[in-house]
Amino acid sequence: MQIDIWSDVACPWCFIGKRRFEKALGAWEHRDEVEVTWHSYQLDPTLPEHYEGTEVEYLASRKGMPVEQVQQMFQHVTTQAAGEGLHYDFDRLVVANSLRAHQLLHLAKAHGGADAVKEALLSAHFEQGSDIGDVDTLVAIGAGAGLDEREIRDALADERYLPAVRADIAQAQQIGVNGVPFFVFDMRLGLSGAQPAEVFTQALEQARAAVLDEAAPTAQH
Repeated sequence: MQIDIWSDVACPWCFIGKRRFEKALGAWEHRDEVEVTWHSYQLDPTLPEHYEGTEVEYLASRKGMPVEQVQQMFQHVTTQAAGEGLHYDFDRLVVANSLRAHQLLHLAKAHGGADAVKEALLSAHFEQGSDIGDVDTLVAIGAGAGLDEREIRDALADERYLPAVRADIAQAQQIGVNGVPFFVFDMRLGLSGAQPAEVFTQALEQARAAVLDEAAPTAQH
């Protein structure tokens, strides 16, 4: 079974959703039948390469919300993340455009290591206060996952994977994705948001049942 996940590195619910999905998949008896593919998505493609301000200031200005309300949102998200073993630190978070990070992900995908790089990018952004728009930071993350440093620098410099990032985003628009994380099970069942693990389990079962029904021979009369 193919599972496609659209996600942004700069999306706090995407890390939480990744953990909850992994929990469900890890406990599922047919997990060995599943192939997961990560796809790029940008919540805010207009974000400058370097934003001189905090995450609170950025979201308050972008959404037109009071600072206090944004801080309450962050407290809620931090609590939800902690429930999945994640340690968000919005005070240290560096606001950055995620486009370069997505190009690194596609390089990793070409080498079969997208999940490790996705994990490292999300942790760097939300837990470690790293700048995911910075080339040296991305080189360190990619190299830590086993990618070649020179290839990373070359790929980010010539943007060879930018068309693949754009294609992912275009495909998301075609299938009606307007928020992430967004999970598609065997291109027949869509699930939006960082759902509880039980909901992911139900989706896995439902998609597998649909696959088996389709594969079953028509009864002869």
